[in-house]
Amino acid sequence: MIRLLNVSMMPPGVGQPVLRNLTLTVPKGEFRWLLGPSGAGKSSLLRLLTLETRPSAGQMDLLGVSVSQASRSTLRNLRRRIGFVPQDYRLIGEWTVFDNVALPLRLRGASERDTRREAFAVLEWLDVVHLADKRPGTLSGGEQQRAAIARALIGRPELLLADEPTNALEDAQARRLLSTFQELVDMGTTVIVATHNEALVREAPAKSIDLRDGSLADPAPQDEPALHRSGTL
Repeated sequence: MIRLLNVSMMPPGVGQPVLRNLTLTVPKGEFRWLLGPSGAGKSSLLRLLTLETRPSAGQMDLLGVSVSQASRSTLRNLRRRIGFVPQDYRLIGEWTVFDNVALPLRLRGASERDTRREAFAVLEWLDVVHLADKRPGTLSGGEQQRAAIARALIGRPELLLADEPTNALEDAQARRLLSTFQELVDMGTTVIVATHNEALVREAPAKSIDLRDGSLADPAPQDEPALHRSGTL
């Protein structure tokens, strides 16, 4: 579960908060769109939820952990339970797709046998196993995006955050990705996806976190499904 209570965020050297008095709850195993115009605070909220930074004020609980009171070792373990798909992919150019995807498990000290099994399983799930031996610079934007998604999923995260994950994807690939997100939600993963793609949101209606100038806009109706399964997903 994610719970924010009166959370604000003011980065050093900035004259005003980029997030103001956010109070919201996202239950375990639900999907949320993260919406709002450029500069609304979406990236700042993702930085909080990926534990890149902590709130300047208020209380934030992630997956049962009170972030403001947590030790460094507790936060380090908590980060391993969170997957993140950044907008700029952050793939290591000198490495193969396989090595990029395998990195989180290798950092945890997993055996190479287990790492290979899990890496190829997630690459096959996302239909990019044929890219395993290629390097990011030889891939299209959509292929790099799917490699970044595979890396985020290999650790079987309890919380998955994605920043504009469909930007480089064709329509059919975007629908396939939404289907993957739905499968994760069905397995109990909490998924939050930041997007500007209004057509995609209309096609897959769900509850949303809607930001305007660092604050929550009017809340979305609470009787919407977690992620609507349309015939196109």
